Amino acid sequence: MQRRAIYLVLAMSLAVGAIFFSLAHGNAAAPIKPSIAPLPSFSPEPLPPAIIVVDVAGKVLHPGIYRLPQGSRAVDAIKAAGKQLKGVSLTDINLAEVLTDGEQIIVGAPAVSTSISKSKKAGAAKGKITSGTININTATVVQFEQLPGIGAVMAARIFAYRTAHGAFATINDLTKVSGMGKSKFANLKSFVRI
Repeated sequence: MQRRAIYLVLAMSLAVGAIFFSLAHGNAAAPIKPSIAPLPSFSPEPLPPAIIVVDVAGKVLHPGIYRLPQGSRAVDAIKAAGKQLKGVSLTDINLAEVLTDGEQIIVGAPAVSTSISKSKKAGAAKGKITSGTININTATVVQFEQLPGIGAVMAARIFAYRTAHGAFATINDLTKVSGMGKSKFANLKSFVRI
């Protein structure tokens, strides 16, 4: 009986030893990791700057169509066209205006006529334009006042609207200005342009 007990203890010791031996060798062996090649780094190519196309006309050295980076100002377009001709004033152009695609800048445009016909058939008030057009995206408050039916208050409203909302897309956008009724717009629409 004693002999059986000794064999049993010896067998159990061998079994426990074998378990510890296999665990020790299992932990000591470094785990095998799958080999993964590093992913190539992705660096996107920088996008080219957005380009706008503007028309520079009038009294510049090289009038024509110019491609400029988006965010360019009127002064940049005039420089691209070779600058204004000698003696031409730029005071009627907002040189700091940010240009939009498809815009036209006229340098040294003829002054808008403010003469009144002798017959007064046009019914124009003193100092109001009777021929020519003004660009509503570059006009000053004083130029807006020259439009038929537009006084100082409405001229200031148009200018403030343009400043707050950006350039007018069409001349019909003038009707979005507070106080610009259909009849008032009908009287001045032939004297404005984009």
